[in-house]
Amino acid sequence: MERILCVLIGYICGLFQTSYLYGKAQGIDIRNYGSGNAGTTNALRTLGAKAGAITLLGDCFKCVIAVVIVHLIFGKSHPEMIRLLGLYAAAGTILGHNFPFYLNFKGGKGIAATAGLLLSFDLRLTLVAAIVFLAAFFLTHYVSLGSLLVYVVFVAGIIIMGQTGQFAGMGQANIYEMYVLAILLAILAYYKHWPNILRLIHGNENKTYLKKKKA
Repeated sequence: MERILCVLIGYICGLFQTSYLYGKAQGIDIRNYGSGNAGTTNALRTLGAKAGAITLLGDCFKCVIAVVIVHLIFGKSHPEMIRLLGLYAAAGTILGHNFPFYLNFKGGKGIAATAGLLLSFDLRLTLVAAIVFLAAFFLTHYVSLGSLLVYVVFVAGIIIMGQTGQFAGMGQANIYEMYVLAILLAILAYYKHWPNILRLIHGNENKTYLKKKKA
């Protein structure tokens, strides 16, 4: 029951579609432009750096807020599994972001929300993921590649942490449950990025530049 409630809390938080709301304030539906995705990259390409930054922060911190709410509700009653419940809240946020019911389930791809998941889960893991993402981005200018590598870091990191005893006080069954949840989130991310993966394979993926290239 606690898990379901955490997912619902996350889903409600995930319904705050930052790029969609920002675009509406500018008189457009972001989903009708660029890639048609209601996420950070499309906001950056379509509306500029300011829109991209606002979208990144909004989508990141709505996940952090969901996890904080869960900690406030269950932190004292379920301290032994609070990290697992927080992960369920983050998963719910990503689902709400990717599949908002009021937008016909057409949202984003969940990477900025995943940044919030990492930030609320473990700062060391966040730092490693950030370094990997930025290295991939600045070397290739493929946001999708950096995003996919973030999930490799996340899944590998959470398993390494669990196997090295860094989830003290948590039962082994709950630790394995976290592994499964992390892997399912990675599968969802790769599913949402499948067109990007195909373009990466064929060498025609769109590149993103923080500054417009000179003609």
